[in-house]
Amino acid sequence: MNVPRFFVEMPLAAGAELALPPGPARHVQVLRLQPGDAITLFDGRGGQWQASIVQMRRSEVRVRVDAHEPVEREAARPVHLAVGLFAPERMDWLVEKATELGAASLTPVHTARSNLALARAGKRRDRWRAISARACEQCGRNRLLRIDAALRWPDYLQQLEHDEAQVRWLLSPSADAAPLAYHSGLLHAGNGLAVLSGPEGGLTDAEHAAAVGCRFAPVGLGARILRAETAPLAVLAALLLADPGAHATSGASTRP
Repeated sequence: MNVPRFFVEMPLAAGAELALPPGPARHVQVLRLQPGDAITLFDGRGGQWQASIVQMRRSEVRVRVDAHEPVEREAARPVHLAVGLFAPERMDWLVEKATELGAASLTPVHTARSNLALARAGKRRDRWRAISARACEQCGRNRLLRIDAALRWPDYLQQLEHDEAQVRWLLSPSADAAPLAYHSGLLHAGNGLAVLSGPEGGLTDAEHAAAVGCRFAPVGLGARILRAETAPLAVLAALLLADPGAHATSGASTRP
């Protein structure tokens, strides 16, 4: 039986005894766990902790934190997604699956064809972080997908001026976009990768040209037009299969 995993947004230390936050506590109760049962905790700072339940109350679950395990299941190459904002429920799904597939970060961008307002995106940021936490509990990651603040299109392009080292891909349905396999073959080990994908309806011609002017290479994903939430996930899946660097490791901890 797999040991249940829970994200707790507090620093963990061996020997500490603490009350679980309301969400994980409810989950423990739903699973009908009992004092003495083993669980795994992670705080998003690296690695995971063995722990055990010491007390169950009606509205409180207390646990003891035991040994730290420096286990990481991150992708060998950090992939930073930037997506044109689209329908909220589909953004939720993208966050969940991008977490499972190993993306390092996600920046929501308000483009000309976005149908989710910037203000609403800001309010959903905590929800997206919670979705990522639940996905990490399920898939075994010990670091959450970083959800950046939503940006307007000009602001997103401006911030790229401070990131000269990254390889940049623009997911594009244009006929002259070189296929993903071609671009994947140009990647070197350790290269960080920025992947930009448009909203429903895609980027405008002016936005596409501006992205190319910021060193984004147009990347094609085949003859079919993929949905806004599917295209970035197709890239993540292809990279994961080609370079599955998210094996668990037991070397020195990378906790800050």
